[in-house]
Amino acid sequence: MKKLALILLMAGAAIAGELTGKWSGSFNQVRPDGTPGDEGGALMVLTLAGKVVTGTAGPDESRQMAISNGKLEGKKLTFDVVQEGGPTLKFDLVFDGETIKGSASGERGEQKMSAKVDLKRKQ
Repeated sequence: MKKLALILLMAGAAIAGELTGKWSGSFNQVRPDGTPGDEGGALMVLTLAGKVVTGTAGPDESRQMAISNGKLEGKKLTFDVVQEGGPTLKFDLVFDGETIKGSASGERGEQKMSAKVDLKRKQ
């Protein structure tokens, strides 16, 4: 039983460690009525230390913004991105070791926005 617990613990640590790196993919907006909106790219450069996630996120290499409040708990990855001149985006993602998928949401006054995020490790 102790061997099984140790193996599971090591496997979880290995997956978590793989989060560190560059991730690229899509950031596709969703309109308030649920229909697809603007499609765009996404690039994240993430570093994991324990459960704390730091790094940057943005549409491409030239436009990166710092992430804050980043954490990885199990497979759940959450953080905020403060956009200059725009709303703070709250990311609620799932990291499975191979992909990062989920959603981002934000508000500017009365206007709410959301997007679907789908990333893979950048080679």
